[in-house]
Amino acid sequence: MTKSKLLPGERLDDLQNGYEIIQNPNKFCFGADAVLLSWFARAQDSDRILDMGCGTGIIPLLLRARKKGSHVVGLEIQPDCAQMARRSVIHNHLEKEITIVTGDIKEASAIFGGASFDVITCNPPYMIYHHGLTNARMEKAVARHEILCTLEDVIRQAANLLRPRGRFYMIHRPFRLGEILPRMVQYGLEPKRMRLVHPYVDKEPNMVLLEGISGGNPRMTVEKPFILYKKPGVYTQEALDVYYGGKGD
Repeated sequence: MTKSKLLPGERLDDLQNGYEIIQNPNKFCFGADAVLLSWFARAQDSDRILDMGCGTGIIPLLLRARKKGSHVVGLEIQPDCAQMARRSVIHNHLEKEITIVTGDIKEASAIFGGASFDVITCNPPYMIYHHGLTNARMEKAVARHEILCTLEDVIRQAANLLRPRGRFYMIHRPFRLGEILPRMVQYGLEPKRMRLVHPYVDKEPNMVLLEGISGGNPRMTVEKPFILYKKPGVYTQEALDVYYGGKGD
């Protein structure tokens, strides 16, 4: 894809894994949370995966780069973002491996039918609506605040969409763990793995990676902390492996 085919304000970013993604920094660009979630998620070669709230398609692209699952579906409510994701899929010649659907997370069960997926990933809005400053640009506000869906919407729909023993993966903020874990149990997504992400070794965690199993037995493993940076602008070796080398656990 040449720059002449990009829309005004868009750019083509190299993901350093053989794929490129179309982004518009005036709207929303992916961050470390998407990279970490795609690495943390486990999937078999035959698994059908759904990424709820896929934005411009970063997690489906990263999952396919890691050869996770047989097919990835991205669900995105904002038409402009969904269209950008589709164009990235076409640009990378992944039409047979990734499908982007425009639709509402709250209606996901009606769109796809119950028990349709083996794995579901979600990088949902972290902030409760009106908590914190909403961005004047709607695309960024929707990505960061629970404007169009809530945490409960995400967990309820994931529980409906997963097959028995299916796996749910989410990245969120640690300050909401007191709400997240009971909701997962309430809807039958038993928490099985948790990993806290720290920006630096001496700083408190600012992200948490979670795995839930549909109909799983109670027992959760808390994995060692993930440290992102050694110092400002310098990744730890583990972070470098996640970004540029390894294929996850």
